[in-house]
Amino acid sequence: MQQKRNIQIIEWEDLDKRKFYSFGVFMTMSIRATVYPATLIRTRLQVQKGKSLYNGTFDAFFKILRSEGVRGLYRGFMVNTFTLISGQAYITTYELVRKYVSKYSNDNTIKSLVAGGSASLVAQSITVPIDVVSQQLMMQGQGEHLTRFQIKPRVEGGKAKITFGQTRDIIAQIFAADGFRGFYRGYVASLLTYIPNSAVWWPFYHLYAEQLSKMAPSDCPHLILQAMAGPLAAATASTVTNPMDVVRARVQVEGRTSVIETLKQLIVEEGFWGMTKGLSARIISSTPTAIVMVVGYETLKKLSLRPELVDSRHW
Repeated sequence: MQQKRNIQIIEWEDLDKRKFYSFGVFMTMSIRATVYPATLIRTRLQVQKGKSLYNGTFDAFFKILRSEGVRGLYRGFMVNTFTLISGQAYITTYELVRKYVSKYSNDNTIKSLVAGGSASLVAQSITVPIDVVSQQLMMQGQGEHLTRFQIKPRVEGGKAKITFGQTRDIIAQIFAADGFRGFYRGYVASLLTYIPNSAVWWPFYHLYAEQLSKMAPSDCPHLILQAMAGPLAAATASTVTNPMDVVRARVQVEGRTSVIETLKQLIVEEGFWGMTKGLSARIISSTPTAIVMVVGYETLKKLSLRPELVDSRHW
């Protein structure tokens, strides 16, 4: 097991893979359910023109809650749960690439940078079609006028009634308009957003954990230091990659084809501040996500340790 100062890192070969994947699915599902409302709010803020719909994160939250109820904050959630597949692909790729890179370098920053970027590349190839559909569903309700596709509600007694089959309806509309390529709209923008985000997050996570370990008392539990390092790394990565995240959301929701033209139009219409749209919602969602993810992921790895290694980890 590799030691980085006094923070021990559990590597791939230390894990019982059966436990790792079983616990991992439950952990990922719990995290997604917790932060999904913030993801929906971020998407609507990024797609709106100026402040045409919402004045900010909290304004959006209360308006959606009043107008659409709690269900409105979870539009598209069931479709989004399919990203559990990409989540497991991400974790597996990250750990395997770390193991491979360790043959050539023991530098933890290099291993984290390469593994994080590679994991994001694999995960986004699975995630983008799911995102395209779930984001269209997120925009229904108050944001439906901002997207090309609208669900056709069934009307009974003069009132629109929510029906099943909304996902099928959106998928059919996307395919009719754009064909199979429509499900990969924004793929390049997603790669340009999430590969740097992942590549930045992991090195900063380990860096912050190491720096905190030097300042903390020697008997301070490592899990506390890691739980503090996670949100710091998430805020750093979110700030660096938010401009491209705004572009990605607009390309996927509005049906644009050019990342560069979308970025230019964003700057022309809304200036520098347009590139910060949804940043507060992203940081707000990423902070608890990072804490839960780090605590969950490190706990997951601890629980998945091979029996003979359980007592070797300072917890």
